[in-house]
Amino acid sequence: MRITRTEITPDYGAFGLEKPRDPARLTCMTHDIQPERSFPSVLVVPGGSYEKCSKREGEPCAARFYSYGFNAFVLEYSVINKPFPTALTELCEAVRYIRDNKAELCATDEVNVIGFSAGGHLAACLGAYHNSGIIGGYKGRVTPDKLILCYPVITTGRYTHSRSRENIDPAGQLEDITSVEKNVSADFPPTFIWHNADDKTVPVMNSIMLSQALSENGIPFEMHIFPTGGHAVAMCDITSVRDGDNDRYILPDVAVWADLALTWLRRKI
Repeated sequence: MRITRTEITPDYGAFGLEKPRDPARLTCMTHDIQPERSFPSVLVVPGGSYEKCSKREGEPCAARFYSYGFNAFVLEYSVINKPFPTALTELCEAVRYIRDNKAELCATDEVNVIGFSAGGHLAACLGAYHNSGIIGGYKGRVTPDKLILCYPVITTGRYTHSRSRENIDPAGQLEDITSVEKNVSADFPPTFIWHNADDKTVPVMNSIMLSQALSENGIPFEMHIFPTGGHAVAMCDITSVRDGDNDRYILPDVAVWADLALTWLRRKI
């Protein structure tokens, strides 16, 4: 495994945005044992209410999918008082970086995006706006092949996660744009969704609303709703444990999501 890190610096000014003091960063886990081979990629977008980027939802997920035969990347995007579309431009730039440097990274053009919680919202926004003028010159160039959304924030309406909404729309004027379920169209990527029914932080209705929009637009999707597990359980194994609470975070019945997602990724759609 070769691990490298690079700064992600889109042209913020082109979007009327201030350049963040701390740059976004991309951690790259790439296969280099057989440099003549090329591997598909997964780009992991951790959650954290748009206040932080959760370490538990970043590299552990990337390492798992690396072991499945993918190049794996983790995006640490801008948070706290960075209104929409700051983080979205950084995600676009990360996808562009992977594809434009595929020879050096031993990568194919295939880039799948995995998002957790608020990172799921960010990934879903890319699904909604990859062919939109909202992302400026990235339009049509950063389309993800597939999305994997893990207990995602989807709406900024009734069932939203309030802290995520406040951080990307502090003025409360962007609900129609930042509610992904209102912006699904026929070119939304194939999507895998999983959520826990007892999630008290991000209500499962977020995933249900998205699945309905995907169905109405004929988008291939697979969804798994597990009865229990709560929120922010990441890989549901020892890498997910916080504050030593093994019972809360080690969930074998939910941990199967990663294998289900792998099977889905490998399926021709």
